[in-house]
Amino acid sequence: MINAPFDYQAPRTLDEAIALLAKSRDAKVLAGGHSLLPLMKLGLAQPTTLVDIGRIAALRGITVNGEIAIGALATHQAVADHPSVRERLAALAEAAAAVGDLQVRGRGTIGGSLAHADPAADEPAAVLAFDATIRAVGPAGERSIKARDFFTGTLETALRAGEILTEVRFPVPPPRTGSAYAKFPHPASRFAVVGVAAVVTLGKDGKVERAAIGVTGAAAKPFRASAAEKALAGSKGDAAAIEAAAGKAAEGVKALSDLVASAEFRRHLIAVYTKRALERALEAAGG
Repeated sequence: MINAPFDYQAPRTLDEAIALLAKSRDAKVLAGGHSLLPLMKLGLAQPTTLVDIGRIAALRGITVNGEIAIGALATHQAVADHPSVRERLAALAEAAAAVGDLQVRGRGTIGGSLAHADPAADEPAAVLAFDATIRAVGPAGERSIKARDFFTGTLETALRAGEILTEVRFPVPPPRTGSAYAKFPHPASRFAVVGVAAVVTLGKDGKVERAAIGVTGAAAKPFRASAAEKALAGSKGDAAAIEAAAGKAAEGVKALSDLVASAEFRRHLIAVYTKRALERALEAAGG
């Protein structure tokens, strides 16, 4: 039960939604509701106004035109099932398919998840690994935010007051690129205790031309495993190279420690799941 009173607004256009947000300092955007409503039931969030953007149809689409653009209201299931996402952004499709359960995937949205910035959410790992760009619109107009700059802390992002996340754009990967997402899930919530998205591009000589590794669940915010990426780049992508890169994936990371997993165990999981994601990504790139 939600005990604190609030106003409910359901605009049909983005401009109307932005105007409603500007009227109240305590207004919150409602997308799929799977992040915000539980916080409201617990009394951890008490917005005076809910601005439900669910009726803004323009935010639901997934388009392919030089890049893959995913609207903020695209559900996790829609992302997981989309043919172009599955073919070209496999790690993202796998991360979306790993979210919660069928009911959550059917209602929860990629934009809502990214804006909420739960450190154990699945899709941020792939958003980072694919170097996505996040589009936001607010009172000052539209702006683009690189994924690397978007996640600033636990439940914190680079979104400014009154801004709405509208779209996530992914560059289409070059030929001979493979990707994969591997995850150690919490047994009850299915959130990632550790999740790793790997994207690997092979050069004409068969060596690793570029590697990108996004990690979620392990720290206060999702991050790129830069040391592992550098270790793999230029290698043949063989078992020894994968092992060496995976061993560096937790380098410089302040891992979380809680009742689910200690920091030491999370660092171990980072290495294990980086190895698994890289193996599958390299296999896909070579195929």
